[in-house]
Amino acid sequence: MLMQHGRVVAYASCQLRPHGLNYPTHDLELATFIFAFKILRHYLCGERFQIFTNHQSLKYLFSQNELNMRQRQWIELLKDYNYDILYHPGKANKIADALSRKSSVVQNGAQGVGFA
Repeated sequence: MLMQHGRVVAYASCQLRPHGLNYPTHDLELATFIFAFKILRHYLCGERFQIFTNHQSLKYLFSQNELNMRQRQWIELLKDYNYDILYHPGKANKIADALSRKSSVVQNGAQGVGFA
Protein backbone atom coordinates (compact mmCIF):
# COMPACT_ATOMS: atom_id res chain seq x y z
CA MET A 1 0.00 0.00 0.00
CA LEU A 2 1.37 3.38 -0.93
CA MET A 3 0.35 6.28 1.30
CA GLN A 4 1.01 9.98 0.91
CA HIS A 5 0.11 12.57 3.56
CA GLY A 6 -1.90 9.94 5.47
CA ARG A 7 -4.01 8.97 2.44
CA VAL A 8 -3.85 5.80 0.39
CA VAL A 9 -2.59 6.45 -3.14
CA ALA A 10 -2.29 2.90 -4.51
CA TYR A 11 -2.66 -0.77 -3.60
CA ALA A 12 -0.79 -3.67 -5.13
CA SER A 13 -0.96 -7.41 -4.58
CA CYS A 14 0.11 -10.58 -6.31
CA GLN A 15 -0.05 -14.31 -5.86
CA LEU A 16 3.07 -16.37 -5.22
CA ARG A 17 4.33 -18.49 -8.05
CA PRO A 18 5.07 -22.16 -7.27
CA HIS A 19 8.83 -21.59 -6.93
CA GLY A 20 8.19 -18.68 -4.55
CA LEU A 21 6.57 -21.03 -2.04
CA ASN A 22 10.04 -22.43 -1.31
CA TYR A 23 11.62 -19.05 -0.50
CA PRO A 24 12.63 -18.41 3.12
CA THR A 25 10.63 -15.75 4.98
CA HIS A 26 13.40 -13.17 4.62
CA ASP A 27 13.35 -13.56 0.82
CA LEU A 28 9.55 -13.40 0.69
CA GLU A 29 9.58 -10.10 2.56
CA LEU A 30 12.30 -8.78 0.27
CA ALA A 31 10.34 -9.97 -2.78
CA THR A 32 7.41 -7.80 -1.69
CA PHE A 33 9.71 -4.75 -1.78
CA ILE A 34 10.85 -5.65 -5.28
CA PHE A 35 7.28 -6.19 -6.48
CA ALA A 36 6.13 -2.89 -5.00
CA PHE A 37 9.12 -0.98 -6.38
CA LYS A 38 8.48 -2.30 -9.88
CA ILE A 39 4.73 -1.59 -9.79
CA LEU A 40 4.96 1.81 -8.08
CA ARG A 41 8.18 2.97 -9.76
CA HIS A 42 6.60 6.12 -11.23
CA TYR A 43 5.58 7.27 -7.73
CA LEU A 44 8.91 6.44 -6.09
CA CYS A 45 11.62 7.58 -8.51
CA GLY A 46 13.34 10.74 -7.36
CA GLU A 47 11.46 10.83 -4.03
CA ARG A 48 12.62 10.02 -0.50
CA PHE A 49 10.25 7.60 1.18
CA GLN A 50 9.92 5.22 4.12
CA ILE A 51 9.21 1.50 4.08
CA PHE A 52 7.53 0.03 7.13
CA THR A 53 8.04 -3.69 7.64
CA ASN A 54 7.34 -6.16 10.41
CA HIS A 55 10.46 -8.13 9.46
CA GLN A 56 13.21 -6.51 11.51
CA SER A 57 16.18 -8.15 9.75
CA LEU A 58 15.40 -6.20 6.55
CA LYS A 59 16.58 -3.04 8.31
CA TYR A 60 20.09 -4.50 8.11
CA LEU A 61 19.85 -5.73 4.54
CA PHE A 62 22.82 -3.76 3.21
CA SER A 63 25.10 -4.70 6.12
CA GLN A 64 24.62 -8.48 5.81
CA ASN A 65 27.76 -10.40 4.90
CA GLU A 66 26.32 -13.40 3.12
CA LEU A 67 23.61 -12.98 0.49
CA ASN A 68 22.38 -15.49 -2.04
CA MET A 69 22.39 -14.66 -5.75
CA ARG A 70 18.69 -13.74 -5.77
CA GLN A 71 19.19 -11.28 -2.90
CA ARG A 72 22.20 -9.72 -4.64
CA GLN A 73 20.15 -9.10 -7.78
CA TRP A 74 17.36 -7.54 -5.77
CA ILE A 75 19.76 -5.29 -3.87
CA GLU A 76 21.05 -3.93 -7.18
CA LEU A 77 17.49 -2.85 -8.02
CA LEU A 78 16.92 -1.38 -4.53
CA LYS A 79 20.03 0.81 -4.78
CA ASP A 80 18.30 2.98 -7.39
CA TYR A 81 15.82 4.34 -4.82
CA ASN A 82 16.14 6.76 -1.89
CA TYR A 83 14.39 5.21 1.13
CA ASP A 84 14.59 4.23 4.79
CA ILE A 85 13.50 0.83 6.07
CA LEU A 86 11.74 1.14 9.42
CA TYR A 87 10.67 -1.69 11.69
CA HIS A 88 6.98 -1.59 12.57
CA PRO A 89 5.83 -4.47 14.82
CA GLY A 90 3.12 -6.65 13.28
CA LYS A 91 0.59 -6.00 16.05
CA ALA A 92 0.97 -2.24 15.59
CA ASN A 93 0.39 -2.44 11.83
CA LYS A 94 -3.39 -2.58 11.90
CA ILE A 95 -3.92 -1.51 8.27
CA ALA A 96 -1.88 -4.34 6.79
CA ASP A 97 -3.36 -6.77 9.30
CA ALA A 98 -6.90 -5.80 8.31
CA LEU A 99 -6.13 -6.09 4.61
CA SER A 100 -4.58 -9.52 4.98
CA ARG A 101 -7.44 -11.07 6.98
CA LYS A 102 -10.80 -11.61 5.32
CA SER A 103 -13.87 -12.62 7.25
CA SER A 104 -17.53 -13.11 6.52
CA VAL A 105 -19.72 -10.17 7.46
CA VAL A 106 -23.52 -10.08 7.62
CA GLN A 107 -25.05 -6.78 6.55
CA ASN A 108 -28.79 -6.24 6.18
CA GLY A 109 -29.42 -9.96 5.96
CA ALA A 110 -27.07 -10.43 3.01
CA GLN A 111 -23.80 -12.25 3.44
CA GLY A 112 -20.70 -10.68 1.95
CA VAL A 113 -16.98 -10.42 2.37
CA GLY A 114 -15.53 -7.77 4.62
CA PHE A 115 -12.34 -7.05 6.47
CA ALA A 116 -11.84 -7.77 10.15
